[in-house]
Amino acid sequence: MVEATLADLRKSSTFFETKEVIHIVNGRKKEEVGYFVPKFLKDKFEIFLQDLEKSQKRKLLQRVAEASSKDTIGDGVVDDGIK
Repeated sequence: MVEATLADLRKSSTFFETKEVIHIVNGRKKEEVGYFVPKFLKDKFEIFLQDLEKSQKRKLLQRVAEASSKDTIGDGVVDDGIK
């Protein structure tokens, strides 16, 4: 993985033609900005992001299902079971 600053991003005309993932950092503040994923990795990266979103949604639905199972139905019930 190559590391580049925001200034490098603005200067380089060949920046977007790279074949490597580029780690972008703010050169002044020395903090991470993000990553640049080249075009040829786009399809694989989108599949990865979809899998990640499905995993997060699945975990959330599992928490909701567990909370619902702990929540008894009746008069005077206040707790929803979510922690």
